[in-house]
Amino acid sequence: MATVTSVCTIAYVAEMLGEDLEMIEAICDNSDNLSYGTIISVYTGDDVVITTLTDDGIEELKDMLRDARQSPKDWLSFLQYFVEDPDVIARVKENGPRS
Repeated sequence: MATVTSVCTIAYVAEMLGEDLEMIEAICDNSDNLSYGTIISVYTGDDVVITTLTDDGIEELKDMLRDARQSPKDWLSFLQYFVEDPDVIARVKENGPRS
């Protein structure tokens, strides 16, 4: 892995990719979902943490989402596996897999 010189907040990544922020947060909540070192926690004060992704993490996330959207069945399975909140699943599922 190359030296990391910048990171993007997951809010910015969600906006960039046109994805639901809560879905991206759910994926990034478990650091095992992406390769080690691609999710970085930035501590900005007492009990304040911002989750960020490296460029490699963003690419990995894009690949993960693309693969999950191969079919409506795959997309639903993906959402049920990564997202615990049924409201988020329903909202994201409404948008359906992209072609």
